[in-house]
Amino acid sequence: MRRRDLLAGLAALPLARNGRALAASGAGDHPLARAWAAWKAAHLEASGRVVDGLQGGASHSEGQGYGMVLASALGDETAFDAMLDWTLAHLALRDDALLCWRWLPDAATPVPDRNNASDADLFFAWALMRGADRFDRPTLASRAGATVAALSARCITPWPGQEGRLLLVPGAEGFAIDGGHVINPSYYMLRAMQELGARFRDARLVAAARDGNELLADLARLGPVPDWVEVTAGGFGNALQFSSNAGYESLRVPLWMIWSARPDHPAVARAYAPGSARAVPDGLTATVVDGTTGAVLETSADPGYRAIAALTACAVDRNMGSAMPPFDAAQPYYPATLHLFAYLAQMDVLPECFPI
Repeated sequence: MRRRDLLAGLAALPLARNGRALAASGAGDHPLARAWAAWKAAHLEASGRVVDGLQGGASHSEGQGYGMVLASALGDETAFDAMLDWTLAHLALRDDALLCWRWLPDAATPVPDRNNASDADLFFAWALMRGADRFDRPTLASRAGATVAALSARCITPWPGQEGRLLLVPGAEGFAIDGGHVINPSYYMLRAMQELGARFRDARLVAAARDGNELLADLARLGPVPDWVEVTAGGFGNALQFSSNAGYESLRVPLWMIWSARPDHPAVARAYAPGSARAVPDGLTATVVDGTTGAVLETSADPGYRAIAALTACAVDRNMGSAMPPFDAAQPYYPATLHLFAYLAQMDVLPECFPI
């Protein structure tokens, strides 16, 4: 199937039950307009709340930031504003410009934990910066700058034993250990870090992106990039009470690296190594890989994960065309969202990897 035919086929996708009011809001003639409308109908309420159905209908700062990045990319100001308004009303409860990480719809206290998630704040700030430019609204950039300043102050810390190098930690509280920190490699979205750091002249964020690039390369040379890892002066270690497998968190790493114009990065090649991405039956994707042996522990048929795997394979093999599947709004929020991100990364960085 040619890319033009695939994208035309997206127009035939039906709209799901939720978010019908926002599903029709503008994406114009963008190639992903119909897929975006289907995503909104399936996962976005009219209030602007992005719903994660597999997590008890909860909403997360991650989902809000992801949705706003998509809305800015597709020029959908109506959906962007709805998500922004909901986020500010329900998650912007801290004393700084960071967001609380989770909102529970049926809880007596919908936000029981006011800690943040640094990757979500990164995407939120990136969405605001991109929205400021796309929609010609400078006030959005002001809020983005405040979030960047808070993120830099609260979530960037010295790398133990590495003078002058910095780490991005997952949240303002809770990730310090004796002699180091627990980090999540998939929180490093280098393009967002670099663009925000340059725009708001935050040298710490730029340096953390530079050092994160090296950190991810070092991890990839050791084996599958884990979901979580301890970083101390002695090097890397398994993170107690966290998964050290390469799972649903770390599968974002090759996607972020490709979207950050690093398709040749060791973390991209590692994600396509034998024993992980390729050693599964047709129609499935490895979603959890043993961090020690590389054995596949879980697979999924959700097309969003297959889209990442296909884009990764194309980046490594340097083929013309990729096996990225058509978008399916029936898949859960997380793979559906990563599916759209994979399309954007392909369009931005690897035009030769068009779906076939």
